[in-house]
Amino acid sequence: MGRDRWHVIEEEGALTLARRVPVRFDLAVETVLPGVTGRRRLAHLVRQDLWRALQSLRGYAPVVQVTRRADVMQVRAGGAVAGRFDRAKCEALIAVVLEDADNRARWMRRA
Repeated sequence: MGRDRWHVIEEEGALTLARRVPVRFDLAVETVLPGVTGRRRLAHLVRQDLWRALQSLRGYAPVVQVTRRADVMQVRAGGAVAGRFDRAKCEALIAVVLEDADNRARWMRRA
């Protein structure tokens, strides 16, 4: 796997995008997005913004899981962290990324 490659795992109706396997969620936050059709594209867009917010977290490997539920997409974003970290602070940063109105509008336009 090259540096620009990501593992894409599709199982049980969910698409999981991860840097490392086995997939591990040491921290995670969930949200729901209406009107999105492209799971893979959505996962990559969320992952990019997630990485921008948490790239200074040592040992961080992002994971995004997208599941289609009727007419909405359920998104679980977080990942694995090698080492100590403040879970509450990191999950709050992820929540800010996931609930940002500009991010959500961009994801819905592009996915």
